[in-house]
Amino acid sequence: MLAYILRRLWQMIPTLAGVVLLVFFLFKFFGGDPAEILGGLNATPEQIDAIRQELGLNEPWWVQLGIFVKQIVTFDWGKSWATNEQVSNLFATRLPATLTVMIPILILDALLALPIAMWVAYRRGSLTDRTIMVITTVALSISFLVYVIIGQYVFGFQLGWFPVQGWSDSTLKNLLTYAPLPVLLAVAVGIAPQTRLYRSFLLDELGQDYVRTARAKGMTEGTVLFKHVLRNAMIPILTNIGLALPGIFVGSFLIEVFFSIPGLGREVLLAVNRSDYPVIQAVTVYLAVLTMFINLITDVLFKVVDPRVVLK
Repeated sequence: MLAYILRRLWQMIPTLAGVVLLVFFLFKFFGGDPAEILGGLNATPEQIDAIRQELGLNEPWWVQLGIFVKQIVTFDWGKSWATNEQVSNLFATRLPATLTVMIPILILDALLALPIAMWVAYRRGSLTDRTIMVITTVALSISFLVYVIIGQYVFGFQLGWFPVQGWSDSTLKNLLTYAPLPVLLAVAVGIAPQTRLYRSFLLDELGQDYVRTARAKGMTEGTVLFKHVLRNAMIPILTNIGLALPGIFVGSFLIEVFFSIPGLGREVLLAVNRSDYPVIQAVTVYLAVLTMFINLITDVLFKVVDPRVVLK
């Protein structure tokens, strides 16, 4: 196991190098002139040249690439062009708000979708199964924006259960007061596709020969379902969760905008609108690193769930 992890970490180096090169050259040759963006429309040629000199843009591209790699290694991305705030400080202060919303969404999605999927898969073809599938199909056809508008109007304005906007310095208060509504709406959107997908995984396993053999040996339905079917279905389920994690992270960006949550997502969208390259580059590289580590953790969990899996 340790040898596999070390080998995977070593294999991440060329992958990360490819991401770094791609990000560098995209911003270098297709992102516009940073000096002109920083200088604005009224900047004189002398001012633009001074900005280029300060940013090292007059240096050869390989020198600029070296500066970019040094920023990644030292976690020093300089200052945001829009706010003049250190990018590292921006991450440190905005990331907790993003995690406060993202982690409950991830946990509730898995804890709710999997039991529902097991229930309807076991009762395949019943009225319950058909009803749940119709509900999930309808839920999938509704835009997330509709959920936000209706949720804010009903739970925020009409019932007054949750504030529509707001955030505080207390993590506990945020979890209990400001995060429940956006988390509830995000889970309502995500649970439908997850339930349908997990149901299909479980149905594939329920149709296998080992299930009929287990039942013929007199095992209870609970033992068959939880000890055998669920364990074998966890491989594709874990794969799906691993693939969905970066998407949940990016999806939380929209939630932060709709609910005015001072998280990393809102800063990223503002950075895109302002052409704030240091922030965009940092988020792109860190998101790639996060995705690689999620894939590694998912592969290791395969071995934990099913000892028959051989990690190569």
